[in-house]
Amino acid sequence: MINIKSKREIEILRKTCSLASQTLSFLEQKLRVGMSTEELNSLAHAYITEAGAYPSPLNYHGFPKSICTSKNEVICHGIPDKDTILKDGDILNIDVTTYLNKFHGDTNRTYFIGNVAPEVKKFVKVTYECLHHGLAQIKPGAFTGDIGAAIEEMALDNGYSVVHEYCGHGIGREFHEEPQILHYGKRGTGDELVPGMVFTVEPMINMGKRYCRVLKDDWTVVTRDKSLSAQFEHTILVTDDGLEILTAWEQEPDFS
Repeated sequence: MINIKSKREIEILRKTCSLASQTLSFLEQKLRVGMSTEELNSLAHAYITEAGAYPSPLNYHGFPKSICTSKNEVICHGIPDKDTILKDGDILNIDVTTYLNKFHGDTNRTYFIGNVAPEVKKFVKVTYECLHHGLAQIKPGAFTGDIGAAIEEMALDNGYSVVHEYCGHGIGREFHEEPQILHYGKRGTGDELVPGMVFTVEPMINMGKRYCRVLKDDWTVVTRDKSLSAQFEHTILVTDDGLEILTAWEQEPDFS
């Protein structure tokens, strides 16, 4: 059942989503070649808890860390650790979800580490454009399938693929709620969008084929062909005339 948010709930969601966005901005300033993903996890945990919130991923169905860090061929749910070191030329997705005043806010971004090859920069830029192409479909009377169709069209037009196994989701008092937001599909299908709906859009785009597999830790998802994967995510609110990006970032990505 899709939970339509009240004005009071939306105000609380704005606060937790703002904190999630601020956490990403804080971590971006700390990124450097040679650091471990465990360092990022520790920084994020301290930042979130000092703000009076809780990192939603921690202990969620047994997930052992406070953020997800997905490097290069890792599609999603990468577990931070001391042995995963950021190297020159890597790409890294950081996924942050905060739980503040009993509501969750969820956002992620893919970052360049050091000097990244031009073809990789183009790939990450297109992934970001896929997100915004999907967001541009959101308005009352549209359908969730419109979002996925737009994302898939842009990815395929650029020679990339869309992961099918993982999707966006409703969010609020629960980390994952209805509706599911597929990042592929057909226009005019799925759930109709109405004001007060809050959900994430978070396309996972692969440089190679779309297929994936889960590692033995039962969390980390990687591309089957070991190609690069990138992702960007926002939590959005459907408004009377369009959408509001609740996790809007202080600065948009620079792909130069």
